[in-house]
Amino acid sequence: MNFELHPNFSDKYFIVDLPLCRVLLEDNSHYPWIFLIPRIPNAERIMDLHKNDQLLLMNELDLAQNIIWKLFDLTQLNVAAIGNKTPQLHIHVIGRKINDPAWPNTVWDHSLKHIYSKTQREGVISLLQSAFNQDSGLTTRI
Repeated sequence: MNFELHPNFSDKYFIVDLPLCRVLLEDNSHYPWIFLIPRIPNAERIMDLHKNDQLLLMNELDLAQNIIWKLFDLTQLNVAAIGNKTPQLHIHVIGRKINDPAWPNTVWDHSLKHIYSKTQREGVISLLQSAFNQDSGLTTRI
């Protein structure tokens, strides 16, 4: 069975494929917000992954958190794997600032979405792609 993205990810933007995860950008300029989606068919929970893939997921998550933290002037970093609306396993990595519209609540408590302009989005994607390509050091799956 091949890996396919759940339709709920159709409005997200591709950044990079890591050894395990596809990294996508949420189109909301209020928050630097990415998703890590393991390219494993039918994975809905972290425990659905083989132990080696669980470890690789944690390594890729660590990389993603560090990239988001270093690239953006943040107050906090939120990480979540919820899956109530989108059952495909995915990890949210969301940069937060004390002056963002939802602070101090969760981003899901705030309904205002401010999409990137095409130029902004392309710039953020390029910045993230460059950072992932320079810093990954993850070339093979365990």
